[in-house]
Amino acid sequence: MRVRGAGSGRVSIAGLACYRPGQVPRWFYRLREHRGRAGEPKGFGWREYRDLVVAAHRRLGRPIVLVWDNLNIHRCAEMLAFIAANALWLTVIRLPSYSPELNPVEGVWSLLKRGEIANRVLVDVDHLTGLVRRGLRRVGHHPDLLEGCLAGTGLTLTPSHDQAADLAH
Repeated sequence: MRVRGAGSGRVSIAGLACYRPGQVPRWFYRLREHRGRAGEPKGFGWREYRDLVVAAHRRLGRPIVLVWDNLNIHRCAEMLAFIAANALWLTVIRLPSYSPELNPVEGVWSLLKRGEIANRVLVDVDHLTGLVRRGLRRVGHHPDLLEGCLAGTGLTLTPSHDQAADLAH
């Protein structure tokens, strides 16, 4: 999300929506501000994604099945090595290319854009960051929103034969 007002910059967000049958969904995220300074990373590197997955694993205390899109950084050599080294507790299933409709986290981004950020004049990166944090906390405090994001994909926690075949291709 970019700021176009007096300041410049953007806020990048990485998030994990965590679901388990019979349990309340959980939401984990990280933010990164970019203020346009030379050498400042604009987005997340593989280490930040790794750290988010590790933090979720520690908080949940259970193995994780990570359903991930095909973002380049999710498929880099370092991330693939991390996934392989942690195969005892981490399983990764890749979504088909160009399939945001199957990713519940895309629903969270939509909630933010239609909620806290909608129809706002963003003054600077700090203003945007505050609005984004407020929206992400709202999502985390209302599990029904996360459940709705999963329902919006048409997927379930117990995949049917057709869903498993679709994800495998």
